[in-house]
Amino acid sequence: MRISFHGTLRIYALLILPLPLLIVVGYLLPTAGVLGWSLSLPQPGLQNYATILDTASIHTVIWRTLRICLLTTAISVTIAYLIAFRWRFASARGRMLIELFVLLPFWLSMLIRAFAWLVLLRNDGLVNQGLLTLGLVDEPLALVRNELGALIGMVHFMVPYAVLPLLSSMGQVDDSLLRASSSLGAGRWETLRNVFFPLTLPGVAAAMATVFVFSLGCFVTPALLGGGKAAMLAESIYIQMFQLSNWGLGAALSIVLMAMVAVCAVVFVKLVGVGRFTGRQA
Repeated sequence: MRISFHGTLRIYALLILPLPLLIVVGYLLPTAGVLGWSLSLPQPGLQNYATILDTASIHTVIWRTLRICLLTTAISVTIAYLIAFRWRFASARGRMLIELFVLLPFWLSMLIRAFAWLVLLRNDGLVNQGLLTLGLVDEPLALVRNELGALIGMVHFMVPYAVLPLLSSMGQVDDSLLRASSSLGAGRWETLRNVFFPLTLPGVAAAMATVFVFSLGCFVTPALLGGGKAAMLAESIYIQMFQLSNWGLGAALSIVLMAMVAVCAVVFVKLVGVGRFTGRQA
């Protein structure tokens, strides 16, 4: 049975149709609704955005969010690069173990991981008790309910997301290029610096973009481990909407957060290019 050209187009259209519908219903319409709240509550106008521009405490939250996200990105990608590098040159069994430990955190709830860090890092937790027992400190260190605690929890949460694009990038590096570098007299460090690392830069960029964007929207981990002293933008949105019932300002902060994510995406595409990220361009 033959299908006409127009019939084939109809089949393709029916197969593709759910995706744009999902984007419109699941993303565009809710975003338009949030934008509408920001411009209409408690009364029509731009007063919510004026409040954001004029309020020092909101500026502090935004700068704190950027600072923690940048630190999280730098630390997570560095750790992830070391893990992926070890995976790249490991045996088949070693690769399997590394992949298992990278994927294992995805099986645990973010809430469980945050509470686990809370137990470990509090004043009477295992970390402080171990330091006191070894005589390395005279009193418990403030490792939780501050920015440091939020940073530790976020790095632990983000490292697996940074590892995955790095594994893909490093797996595409041709061994013959590394052997050629060695045969031309380059040492291991020179080969790593001049050959291997440049070839993995698209993976590094993808890992940085992924971690930074995910970090911008983090809520549970900073809220629990920061203890209210490291409130980030997502937590501020929650407070404005569900504790203060200031839906207009909360919606405006949501739009600011989405704008920050959009800027990150544009910068990423400009610096790296979608082609290099997807591997379609040399």
